[in-house]
Amino acid sequence: YNGDFNRIYEALNKKEIFVEEEFLKLKSLLKCNYVTILDEDYPARLKLINNPPFVLFYYGDLSLVNTATLGVVGMRQPTDYGKHISASFCETLADHFTIVSGMAKGIDSIAHFSSMKKNGNTIAVLGTGIDQVYPVNSQHLYEDLKMHQLIMSEYPFEIHDKATFPKRNRIIAGLSDGLLVCQSNIHSGTMITVGFALEQGKEVFCIPCRITDPNGTLMLIEQGAHLVTCPKDIIEELLF
Repeated sequence: YNGDFNRIYEALNKKEIFVEEEFLKLKSLLKCNYVTILDEDYPARLKLINNPPFVLFYYGDLSLVNTATLGVVGMRQPTDYGKHISASFCETLADHFTIVSGMAKGIDSIAHFSSMKKNGNTIAVLGTGIDQVYPVNSQHLYEDLKMHQLIMSEYPFEIHDKATFPKRNRIIAGLSDGLLVCQSNIHSGTMITVGFALEQGKEVFCIPCRITDPNGTLMLIEQGAHLVTCPKDIIEELLF
């Protein structure tokens, strides 16, 4: 069922019998590793969220899911201020956390690159199939993550569907001990991730923006998110 949670759930509920020949054929097409929710090395954090993926497809070091983690999310088209402050925070935070993000253009990519720049660890959760590079100009980042970090998806092969991107945000939040919002519009995919984080009982941290910038973080701060002005604010809250 190509990773579709609802269809898999329905099949399990009906105790649908799989065709072994078809299963072996599909398995032979997989290039990646995979782990199911019944396996011991399935990420323990994800077993605590609503609708945990039944199967996770991945490349890289799965043990990173067991480290101290911080989700980092934000705009695909950040301002210069957003780019600078995101990189600055992530370079310091990489000494203390495995950075979790979505390999999207903008803040996500900055988070991954900044972590690796400091020889830190990072996890990318894709909204596409595990073998689909998106955006297409992120091939180099994808290969770095695949070879030296951890890249995962609940979808196999090269699946690409706009509807799957919001769903993957529950996994980013689920793998993270806390969530840092670097810069955001009020109506955005970032806010979907924030919603999942709050649903899961995670702490949400926001870097304040300039009053002329997109003001999603200011709205979140007004609603009770942690206002952070330096990485130490997050480190002290989550680690001490």
